[in-house]
Amino acid sequence: MAENNTANSIKPRRYVCIELPPQVSSNGFWNNHNPNPDDLLKNSMPELELQMLMIFCISHAFHVVLKRLGLPRLASEIITGLVLGYALSDENGNPKNEKLFTPAGQQIIGTISVFGYALFLFLTAVKMNVGIVPKTGTKATIIAVVAVSVPFLCGMVAQKLLGRNLSPSDKDKLPFVFITQSLVSFPVIHSLLTEFNILNSELGRLGLSAAMVGDVISFIVSNFFLMVRVFMESRSRALVDIAAIVAFFLVVVFVFRPVMFMIVKQTPEGRPVKDFYVYSIIVLALACALYSDTFDEQVFLGPYILGLAIPDGPPLGSAIVSKLDCFVSGVFLPLFVTTRMLRVDFSKNMFDPLMKSNIILVMVTYVAKLVACVTSCIYYEMPMYDSWALAFIMTSKGVVELAIYTYFRDNNGLAMPTYNLLMVSILAISIIVPISLKFLYDPSRKYAGYQRRNIMHLKPNLELRMLACIHRPDDIPAIIDLLDASCATKDNPIGVYVLHLIELIGRATPIFISHQVQKKSLSDVSYSQNVILSFNRFENSNWGAVKVNAFTAVSPYKLMHEDICTLALDKLTSLVILPFHRKWSVDGNVELEDNMVRALNLSVLERAPCSVAILVNRGYAGRASSMVSVDAYMYSVCMIFLGGKDDREALTYAKRTCKGSNISLTVIHFVAPTECEVDEEKKWENMMDSEVLKDVKYSSLSARHRLNYLEEVVNDGSELSTAVRSMADEYDLIIVGRSHDAGCHQITGLDLAWTEFPELGVVGDLLASKDIFGKASVFVVQQQTTDN
Repeated sequence: MAENNTANSIKPRRYVCIELPPQVSSNGFWNNHNPNPDDLLKNSMPELELQMLMIFCISHAFHVVLKRLGLPRLASEIITGLVLGYALSDENGNPKNEKLFTPAGQQIIGTISVFGYALFLFLTAVKMNVGIVPKTGTKATIIAVVAVSVPFLCGMVAQKLLGRNLSPSDKDKLPFVFITQSLVSFPVIHSLLTEFNILNSELGRLGLSAAMVGDVISFIVSNFFLMVRVFMESRSRALVDIAAIVAFFLVVVFVFRPVMFMIVKQTPEGRPVKDFYVYSIIVLALACALYSDTFDEQVFLGPYILGLAIPDGPPLGSAIVSKLDCFVSGVFLPLFVTTRMLRVDFSKNMFDPLMKSNIILVMVTYVAKLVACVTSCIYYEMPMYDSWALAFIMTSKGVVELAIYTYFRDNNGLAMPTYNLLMVSILAISIIVPISLKFLYDPSRKYAGYQRRNIMHLKPNLELRMLACIHRPDDIPAIIDLLDASCATKDNPIGVYVLHLIELIGRATPIFISHQVQKKSLSDVSYSQNVILSFNRFENSNWGAVKVNAFTAVSPYKLMHEDICTLALDKLTSLVILPFHRKWSVDGNVELEDNMVRALNLSVLERAPCSVAILVNRGYAGRASSMVSVDAYMYSVCMIFLGGKDDREALTYAKRTCKGSNISLTVIHFVAPTECEVDEEKKWENMMDSEVLKDVKYSSLSARHRLNYLEEVVNDGSELSTAVRSMADEYDLIIVGRSHDAGCHQITGLDLAWTEFPELGVVGDLLASKDIFGKASVFVVQQQTTDN
């Protein structure tokens, strides 16, 4: 009887013949006497190239369609694997075309994809700073603990209930499902937040903090149960494996990590790390993968632990990331996801009691995690929509879960029907989570301007709060000169919030530092010393009239607008000052042009909760800064007024400058000919313009040399352009409004669509042109956009 059972349990085997040594490169299609397309696929290189071409073409085709629905690239890659697996296999699961996906070819592309995934986890660990886990706030820690523990406990209870109807062997297979479903993966959540551009939003920061804590807990839990599995097979082998992993961990902490800091210390500030060090660390990561695989751990464990030992950010972490990130994320990772899904075989699905129990377990653990996260968020008084959004973020699944399921499936620890179910559950979650997140959370919603936060409607003698953004060191003197020209006094003080913006490179977590309380939220690295010292000196020279608060934000350029707008909203600022993306040299030539900064400025102009101004520094800040020490020099400011809300806002700011003893203000009002027709809406605008200009006209009569008012008639945009260009070298600072009404006769013929820089408006674009050589810096103001 035992012999019969043994005979029935033996599965039929397929024998594969592989030619050794393998033929890698073909002789070419046209070099053969009898060209045959099938001959090309006998060589491994053409076969690999064709496989990669198919995978990338199909996945990108799916992504073009699915991204319009808000689905991430992961969903397209999973669907690509399912489609290829279905198209290349018959109803019995056998390959239809063994010439395209030969057994040897599948081994090659599978090995390459696993190699790429090991590097992906290594890079993810390099970007992480595990040192912030003990500093994580109570809210994020509780959410992380609840996200792991509650579904684990619920899954354990469900397993006990479902196991009553299962055989002992099937019952032992249930724990794997609810344990893996309870885990939280930092790489998956980080990729999701990055793809949705909410990495440095309030919700994104909280999600990242909770994900990092949850990832540490999941890492301990998963490796513990893996060791238990080995222990059940062989106690002596398990003890050896545990000793080897502990020894490896100690070597990484006490040998490799000090070496990494020594490399950072030997690298001069501002200089890149030597390539020898970078390549040596990459080779070491591959050696760690081999080591962990030798001792019954996943091949990814060694590189992951080594990556955690490498200091994140510049110079070392960013150097490693810059070398590998593009190729790993763009090539290796899509191959890994697609090849894992190629293994799904629906022909072997059996809706037996075990499959039904697994389906119930997946649903119970997912719902338990979702409800637990929502409940913990509500406990901390988070808004309902944000609570659900964060809960969906914490329940997301992705490439890490794909790797875990495939690892156990390849090691006969997971039956094919269960593997199919879990892979399909990842696809379902990768569709549900993004769509729900897109519906529930919009970070720009909080910036809607229901309250007036601009200069024009600021109460008299109330502190004018401004947010000044700094990218490069040369932005510092230009911003300080502008603030100095604002003529702050004890009766009319200004509050300056200085935000130093640094691009996030080699890190996974954005950083926001308030230098007032010396609370470094996510890093121990010192930033912005020059910025802090310069603005502290400015504050001390204007004691009692100026209050400076400094901040540093380290985030990707495409997400920096979130830091700027959030700080402006929290501090109730009336004006955000942005440096122009183009830098001029002293001789008037363009020295630098940063399109990332330009894209940032456009994003802020679109979303800011207050007025916004762009400062175009023409490289003559040195002359302006001398006005403090040289009384004989009169700093000249010009305000070009055409009419409209932006011009009124700009004029309100310009009025502050004439309060200085060594500053002269000239307001030039360009008006249309009197015979031009004016509609009712334009008449109302003209009345508001006259109201703002009234005190300027009156003051110009009494203050002859410090405030001048000129009125000039222009017939069209051509005359305006000529007049504006002529004054580019007559003033130190020219203030203009950004936008004007479509019916403004003064700009007829000057189409905003034809301007080089629409963010500066028609007049600002004229003054910032390369064709103009002048000393005047330009200050372009846009009044806050309010929702009625």
